[in-house]
Amino acid sequence: MGETSSGEKRFDFNAQCQEAYQDIIRLRLDAGQKILDAEKMRDPDNLIPLFLENYIDFFILFFNEDPAEYQVRKGMLDQRIKWMNEGPESSPFYLFTHSVIHFQWAAIKIKFGDNWDAGWEFRRSFLQSKESEKKFPNFVPARMLSGAMKVVAGTIPDGYKWLSGLLGIKGNIKEGMDMLDKVLTSDDNTSHWFRKEATFYYLYLKFYIENKHEDVFAYIRAHNLDIKNNYLFSYLAANLAINDQRAAYAEQVMHQRSRDAGYLAMPVWDLEMGYVLLCHQAPDAHVYLEKFVNTFKGSFYVKDALQKLSWYYYLNGDMARATQCRTQISTKGGAASDADKQALKEAKSGKWPDRVLLKARLLCDGGYYGEALQSLQGKGSGDFNTPEDKCEFAYRLGRIYDGLGRGNEAITAYLTAIKTGERLKEYFAARAALQAGYIYEQQGDKSSALAYFQKCLSLKDHDYKNSLDQKAKAGIERCK
Repeated sequence: MGETSSGEKRFDFNAQCQEAYQDIIRLRLDAGQKILDAEKMRDPDNLIPLFLENYIDFFILFFNEDPAEYQVRKGMLDQRIKWMNEGPESSPFYLFTHSVIHFQWAAIKIKFGDNWDAGWEFRRSFLQSKESEKKFPNFVPARMLSGAMKVVAGTIPDGYKWLSGLLGIKGNIKEGMDMLDKVLTSDDNTSHWFRKEATFYYLYLKFYIENKHEDVFAYIRAHNLDIKNNYLFSYLAANLAINDQRAAYAEQVMHQRSRDAGYLAMPVWDLEMGYVLLCHQAPDAHVYLEKFVNTFKGSFYVKDALQKLSWYYYLNGDMARATQCRTQISTKGGAASDADKQALKEAKSGKWPDRVLLKARLLCDGGYYGEALQSLQGKGSGDFNTPEDKCEFAYRLGRIYDGLGRGNEAITAYLTAIKTGERLKEYFAARAALQAGYIYEQQGDKSSALAYFQKCLSLKDHDYKNSLDQKAKAGIERCK
């Protein structure tokens, strides 16, 4: 694209660059780097290899969060932007490369706690991709980021409202998803190059924002996504499966992924495997969680992993180890994610969860609804002593009936959880309202769905507030 005479910088996404990019997107970073090194030697004026090296930094920093790596690589942001500035502004890649680099560094900076800087990076990225749309309406890849950012901006929770004000962007879920859809269905050559990356954004947003969980797994099957040899897709499938109570499927994906050397080593696989095995209280669940805690150098989900480890030992009657893990929660990892905040709160409370409810929760989280229901057989609200446990009992029953497709019984249980829990700091009432909203939305009763999504938003000062608010806002947008 845009070949010019030698000596002038240009953007040439040639066959070698395409091959390197495909390796990088599969998380075979060394293989991709090798091709880029050869391409830089062959044609020092081509800026695309320098652009694609940003993807390598992005994946290493985003997945592994190593502060030492961050120190080494963060200076490359300004350097890469300088290099991209040398390219011809008449090329659609000029704005596109700038936008992608800023977008990736926004995500990296959030991981390293630089939220203010991240906000500015997002803003730059958004404005550049908007300008790109105007200047090069036929350049399909530009829609990939614009679409993704439009969707996310439509659901920014109140805790991050400063960000949307700063960005000055009006979100629109439908518009954004349509843009991504066009990238995936376009016959244009350039859209083919970026299709795997666009698929990754599209499925994450379809899952979390559109709440179309079934559609996501149907898409993975129908499009035969390579969840074995493409580690980005393996991660997508396993991670979304865990968040959709499909522990057995997540475990299968992780076991079946390629074991060839050359993929980016990521401790997150141990975290995910620990999660899925804990759902069934497998005897080796702790092995994976401990490995994650000991090898991961970042801060996201460390407290959460330690909480899960403490539960493992607690359920196995090893209180010394359970307490040891719990003690580490206050000193290890960060508390930026809702899951980490909740783990820290539980550790500080000094209270241990009710064993019956905890077992039911883990089975339900794994999608083992029949066993979860069995574990609560013969129990009633009167079997639990505290208002929190009584509320959780109703909520857990609701989630189990929901998972079994028994919508009416689920609604009844959710209403009890909302009523008994709306003044508690626990998330049960808010989540029950959200789930009730989902059931009514599926039944086509949009006004009842809206009422419950609004109810979820109206509940203040509870665990998982930001993530539940974002889901409720997405629900309201869909039902309008």
